[in-house]
Amino acid sequence: MTSRTKSLALLALTGIAALAAVPAQAGTSAKRKPQKKTVTVNDNYYGPTKLTVNNGSTISWDWTDTTADIHDVKLVSAPKGVKQFQSGEGSAGYLYKKKLTKPGVYKFICTFHESDGMKMTITVRK
Repeated sequence: MTSRTKSLALLALTGIAALAAVPAQAGTSAKRKPQKKTVTVNDNYYGPTKLTVNNGSTISWDWTDTTADIHDVKLVSAPKGVKQFQSGEGSAGYLYKKKLTKPGVYKFICTFHESDGMKMTITVRK
């Protein structure tokens, strides 16, 4: 094998290795797709109480058919710049949706049952 042939072979292998690494690097910076997640509103608790979603995800709070009491969903803290929001009062069959468009931690309570520990946290990833 001549030195020119060795150089070309080494160059080809280097190029193949570089190309093989590209998909792995591209995957780490790929944007996460928004999701649709459901939180059940039960008598005196949300299910789940902690949730992590991608930025731009839509959360649906769904009052279960067995929810007899009146409940709501009130945002009590959020990333800077997020406007406060609150669902209406609901019971069995009520549904409330909200799209979360800013990364960070969102904390919610039921204003009727906060003292019973009815609260939840949603973390929105970048």
